Amino acid sequence: MARTARKYSKGASKDVERVMKKRKAGTLKSGGSGRKVKNRKQAIAISLSEARREGKKVPPKKGAKAAAKKTAKKASKSSSKKKTSKRTTKKKSSRKG
Repeated sequence: MARTARKYSKGASKDVERVMKKRKAGTLKSGGSGRKVKNRKQAIAISLSEARREGKKVPPKKGAKAAAKKTAKKASKSSSKKKTSKRTTKKKSSRKG
């Protein structure tokens, strides 16, 4: 039987474990609002996003691939519609003095 590569690094797994303990103790808070996290999935998501920020081996978010495709498509569309601007020439004023 062939072994497959790990999806998550050991460090990321430890982060998840640490956050789950915090959630059980009732001390884990969400980022923006600062409310207590009660949902297990939300706790895992928080720990994985922290691991991503620290540069640990964690696969990208599920929707990240689709979102990246959309933004790339938008960018290519806008670049193909280049605007042509009219150049205006300034007349040099001749002063006699």
